[in-house]
Amino acid sequence: MSAPSEMERLSLPGRALLVILAVLTLSTGLAQESIEREGYFEVRSASTRPINGVHTLDARLQLVLSSEALAALASGVTLSIELQMQVIRVRRFLIDDVEAELAIRYQLEYRPLSQRYIVRNLNSGNQDSFATLYSALNNLGRIQGLPVIDDALLSPDRPYRLRLRAMLNTQEYPLILRMLFFWRGQWQLQSEWFEWSLER
Repeated sequence: MSAPSEMERLSLPGRALLVILAVLTLSTGLAQESIEREGYFEVRSASTRPINGVHTLDARLQLVLSSEALAALASGVTLSIELQMQVIRVRRFLIDDVEAELAIRYQLEYRPLSQRYIVRNLNSGNQDSFATLYSALNNLGRIQGLPVIDDALLSPDRPYRLRLRAMLNTQEYPLILRMLFFWRGQWQLQSEWFEWSLER
């Protein structure tokens, strides 16, 4: 088991203060240099295929972090990236019904002592280490064979569609930080829904 990072040793108010300082420091630097990087999340492609009675997801995502998110990450703040997926039953005369929802949660962390980026899948508990941020984000953006839903849970004679989006989840941070993020557009990183039909 790896030793806790400096960020993990801090209390919740201490972590909040670090994030605020990182954001304010970056804002001052940007004002002086007039350089600002806007982030964006995009689902480039997504599809499912049945394997042994279970529908699995293949997807490609483009994840670009904003300047403020990059500064927070470099300061030791763990970023939470979430993939949200919905299984929707198509109904002919009524509004389509969301039958299942799935959230795949990841944490992205930078460890300055080892100069490594850590990607942690909170659903499975798996963890990977990367030498560069590019490789870490590239790994996050390549979903291959992820189990989504058992075909036995779906009505055999009904059509379904699915949709997927990616977002930077700030809900786990303290209220003061969530209020700060709400007013700062660089933290509003969320892709559009990407939709496709389920193949049976």
